[in-house]
Amino acid sequence: MNGRSNLTPALLAAPSLVVYAGALLLPLGGVLLLSLHGFDFEKGILPGWGLENYRDLLTDSLFAESLLRTLRIALWTTAICLLVGVPEAWIIYRMAPRWRGAMLLIVVGPLLVSVVVRNFGWMVLLGTTGLMNQVLTILGVPGAPFRLMFTELAVVIGLVHVMVPLVVLSVWASLGRLDPVLERAAFSLGASRLTVFRRVVLPNVMPGIMAGALMVFCLSASAFATPAMLGGKRLKVVSSMTYNEFLNTLNWPLGAALATLLMVAILTATLIWTRFVETRAMRRLGEVAEGGKGGSRA
Repeated sequence: MNGRSNLTPALLAAPSLVVYAGALLLPLGGVLLLSLHGFDFEKGILPGWGLENYRDLLTDSLFAESLLRTLRIALWTTAICLLVGVPEAWIIYRMAPRWRGAMLLIVVGPLLVSVVVRNFGWMVLLGTTGLMNQVLTILGVPGAPFRLMFTELAVVIGLVHVMVPLVVLSVWASLGRLDPVLERAAFSLGASRLTVFRRVVLPNVMPGIMAGALMVFCLSASAFATPAMLGGKRLKVVSSMTYNEFLNTLNWPLGAALATLLMVAILTATLIWTRFVETRAMRRLGEVAEGGKGGSRA
């Protein structure tokens, strides 16, 4: 009887595991196997196996530069999204209920617009004769008009526009589990607004902040359309290099190796974030919360 009950969770999870394996693991395995093949422009994909594609990429300065640029853009996007999204979620949470729905709809608006349409809008705004440069020129800013298009700044702006809602929604979900009694109790004990936010609110919403940061980083590092449209052909990121190898040069094994290395880089960054940043932050905030409770009892 106990053996059957122990197997029940596994049996219930089996259908979803099969779908997961078929929809994700098998294609990823196919990409990994493809990356081990050689390529010849006359013969196409060669039947042999080897690590030549990875050796060529790891010794290529262009790939190293593109990988560093990809991670740099993802880090800048994540930092800006946190600086904008966390206060925005807190402000919406403190609004009157009749305004919350409308504000949340405005916040998630970028997710409802096609990525191509959204990027075309930024191209119009960031162009040399675009609205931003026109405003800067009218204001008499030295050096205006600036070259904003086809730069890392343009890519970061385009990514932030669509990634901020992910942070807001993630933090909003954490705020929904925050007991308002805790804030009122802290205020009644003489705590300032800053102290309440640091010792009461922040420890409760930190899981949402960490989850939002991780989602933004992963999606920004693997984004293709926004870097391709706002960054142009000269601003290479790993996703655009992968696209070029698959559809332009038709070197599918090298493109598969690029995709595999990008996935490994994102997974490595995720593990480092979880192991060294998220764990320590949660432990530190837990100590702060416990210290606050101890002070309250005293």
